[in-house]
Amino acid sequence: MSTIAAALEAARGKLPASEARLLLGHVLGKSAAWQIAHHDEVLGEDSLLHFASLVARRTGGEPIAYLLGRREFFGRTFVVSNAVLIPRPETELLVELGLQKLGDGDTASPDPRVLDLGTGSGCIAITLALELLSLSVTAVDASATALKVAEANAERLGARLRLLQSDWFAELAGEQFELIVANPPYIAASDSHLGVGDLRHEPVTALASGVDGLADLRRIIAEAPRHLAAGGWLLLEHGYDQAKAVHDLLQQAGLVEIEQQCDLAGIVRVSGGRAN
Repeated sequence: MSTIAAALEAARGKLPASEARLLLGHVLGKSAAWQIAHHDEVLGEDSLLHFASLVARRTGGEPIAYLLGRREFFGRTFVVSNAVLIPRPETELLVELGLQKLGDGDTASPDPRVLDLGTGSGCIAITLALELLSLSVTAVDASATALKVAEANAERLGARLRLLQSDWFAELAGEQFELIVANPPYIAASDSHLGVGDLRHEPVTALASGVDGLADLRRIIAEAPRHLAAGGWLLLEHGYDQAKAVHDLLQQAGLVEIEQQCDLAGIVRVSGGRAN
């Protein structure tokens, strides 16, 4: 037999206390406060085995988000699996800037059309759709499995949007949008970071992009002008060292009013431009 306190104490030798409580809370469906108040309660065998399994998987490097099956983004809880990239706080900047462009009336349409490329969990598209209900949001992903995750999140959170399986713009011939956003793969395929930490467990197709990490960004920027309505904006998340390259690509594509915004760490994280 093992009490809640004993199980947590044993796990603390392997994990930070906060992570151990998160995992046990997931197993029991109870908050950290409840665990503290019931520290001497005996765990059932199934719960103890489940908790031990999660601790072992976390010790082996699996991301907490995948073990819990969820991640917070922009104040909402999104379901995640290893079929999609884990939503990250820095990506909230992309959403904030998109909302700023739309909310400021910085588009030509009163009911703007928005496209989210490579939607993954749907966190960007769904957040935009819920923050501004007048939007017509399309979210695409090349992965059918990822789209199922996005669909589940949209249904659970009550977001109205169109989900479409597409290799970037491939299935969007003739369509134009007032805002296009994307958090595409932008890590070089040979980057050693892909083999450490959480990145080891995330889908490599959502992370790596050619020899320099810019292959997908090049393609998106080159094709975007054909899909931007007059005055429409393209906003892209990119790597910490790619600001100049992305700026140059946006300029070469004929976009104007090019902007680059820093995240909370002071790193240029989002770049964008406007169609004439």
